[in-house]
Amino acid sequence: MGRLDGKVCIVTGASTGIGRATAELFCREGAKVVAVARREERLRDLAEECSELPGEIIWHAGDVGDPATAVNMVKKAVETFGKLDIAVNDAGIMDDNTAIADMSDTMLMETFRVNTFGLMYGMREECRQYLAQGNGGVIVNICSVGATHQTSGAAYCASKGAVLAATKNTAFMYMEEGIRCNALSPGGVVTDIPLVMPPSDEFGFGRTSMLLNFSGELAMPEDLADAILFLASDQSRYVNGEELKCDGGWTCF
Repeated sequence: MGRLDGKVCIVTGASTGIGRATAELFCREGAKVVAVARREERLRDLAEECSELPGEIIWHAGDVGDPATAVNMVKKAVETFGKLDIAVNDAGIMDDNTAIADMSDTMLMETFRVNTFGLMYGMREECRQYLAQGNGGVIVNICSVGATHQTSGAAYCASKGAVLAATKNTAFMYMEEGIRCNALSPGGVVTDIPLVMPPSDEFGFGRTSMLLNFSGELAMPEDLADAILFLASDQSRYVNGEELKCDGGWTCF
């Protein structure tokens, strides 16, 4: 039996990187997965590639920064599979390493729109569904070591700091209702995010790049997916309101 047999899951940011690896792993473990991202063609490819696995993947194209996406992805999970058990809120973007004095309104608003508001829209609908079901549920928020260590610009670090605070608040608020909410904080990961982000600010990158001296080998998305599976499964049933850093020891200084 798979570790997620019979579980219905939502994974955002599922078109690439950590989200895609997580959706595939969950499917291998027997879950029924609603894969959510903006790029429909990549979601179609993911569903096709996983068609022979023990679980099942269906997709929902949408921008998590739009509150309607959260409503519709939960609705699709429930209408298709009858319930929701696990939600992995992974979708996110990087900033351009700018310090706050050089930060543009556009960068600030877009980083928070996706990383913070988008994740919280998802959490809101996921918790509403768990409360309606009355039997608890699991949320895993993909945070970042940037929530506590200055690995990027002001907008990104602040947006992930808010994610960590929302994670702990939600765990505290709903612990008696059986809702577990934890955060996974990656360090450096091999993804295509740097390919779609603007060039780094020279001053900001000059500061944050000093931390690279402490970093080891970059993680692969599958390394993070394994840790997410632990937080999502019953193996971590007594873990709640925690941040699990998964960074190869980068931030242990």
